[in-house]
Amino acid sequence: MAKKGKVQTPLLGLVVRRDQAIENFQPKPYFEVFALLETEQGEQFRAKWQPSEACQPYQDEEGRVLSKKLAETVVKRITGQPGLITAATKKRKQQAAPLPYNLSALQIDAAKRYGLNAQQVLSTCQDLYEKHKLITYPRSDCRYLPKEHLNQISTVTTAINQVCEPLRQAVADADLSLKSKAWNDKKVEAHHAIIPTERKLDPNRLSKTELQIYELIARQYLAQFYPAWQYDDRRIEVEISGGLFVATARQTVDLGWKKLFGKNNGKTNDKLSNQNKLNEQGNEINGDENTYDQEAQHKLPNVKKGDVVQCLKGELAERMTQPPKPFTDATLLSAMTGIARFVQDPEIKKILRETDGLGTEATRAGIIELLFKRQFLTRQGKQIRSTETGRQLIQSLPEVATTPDMTAQWESQLTSISHKEASYKSFMKPMTNKLHQLITQVDVSAFSQLRGKGQPSKRKPKRNYKKKGKLCSV
Repeated sequence: MAKKGKVQTPLLGLVVRRDQAIENFQPKPYFEVFALLETEQGEQFRAKWQPSEACQPYQDEEGRVLSKKLAETVVKRITGQPGLITAATKKRKQQAAPLPYNLSALQIDAAKRYGLNAQQVLSTCQDLYEKHKLITYPRSDCRYLPKEHLNQISTVTTAINQVCEPLRQAVADADLSLKSKAWNDKKVEAHHAIIPTERKLDPNRLSKTELQIYELIARQYLAQFYPAWQYDDRRIEVEISGGLFVATARQTVDLGWKKLFGKNNGKTNDKLSNQNKLNEQGNEINGDENTYDQEAQHKLPNVKKGDVVQCLKGELAERMTQPPKPFTDATLLSAMTGIARFVQDPEIKKILRETDGLGTEATRAGIIELLFKRQFLTRQGKQIRSTETGRQLIQSLPEVATTPDMTAQWESQLTSISHKEASYKSFMKPMTNKLHQLITQVDVSAFSQLRGKGQPSKRKPKRNYKKKGKLCSV
């Protein structure tokens, strides 16, 4: 791998190892116990059993109970028994609006919402910036704005009102007197966050994808003029037959900025905690916890410490452990920006938590795209999977060259050099010595079998033409 290879190789390694983990995964059953409880006022709620230390021999490393017999015993012991409320808490919390986008955050959200890949988002942003002049510089890695921009908020929101019809009500409801934490001169360097400009344009001149990306950017900007989302975190602890059961719920007090991100005219419900994601039959309710309009409503009764409740019945829920999910455009970009999660060395992990991850805002889309062009990666629907050639390449290289640890450390050191916090020589000498060691560890026979593979596809790509506001492929 030539230019950008220091990022391509560990990125490919992430996908290869994820695919192998999925293929080698052996599902196993585990069991959860829930108590259906009733208060003296007739209100019902469910609480989940929290196994004690004595149950550890029957649990896996993640604390899941693997013994069905143990779970069945707990169900029998609690059914029909009284329970004592040992704790009941309610904490009022709030969450400020998400910051305006940098390129990676925009690419991740566009992949989740519209299934667009990183390169499509970057290309669309370039058109919105260069051709239509509707957004600011798109290759920014910053999510903050200079305070001087506060003088432009009225004209920018007026432009949003004309260009993006779906956000007109959001513009009308925005409180332009609010100032979120996004306005921070100390956080702005070469470029600020990606936001709409003051330019007005007939939306019919934009393609569907351009309208989608503009709407994402505009909505994130408008969120800065909405109050915080306020909610109550509630927790009830119940002791039944010597066992601890816990019920939790999050109930919205004021939607605030979340009004902008839900469907059905902004109506949204509160998130149901994992232990309460059961319907009346005890089956798990599936949902995306990151999508506000898919959150489920759950309310807990008003009880206090010392109250007595009745366990109407114990419920046994049998689950199966799930393999890791294949990478998608959104999760692969998220992995690049939060690479510390995939680093093994604890010292390097600690250093990298505050860095920008693998690649830069300007290069990440191109790096991913090049892996596809070289036929190391392939798409299966929304999933990104490694090809046989990609796997063969990773298997022929020393492991340290295919994990993000070394590359992420290099990226961190290069950032230090750019900030004049480290010297070029202190970086180059140890790196050169390391490269010589790595070359001697390459599996020459396996590597030679890759001759002629990994070349960009010669198939002529489809060209997209804009016609009447839509994309036409030929």
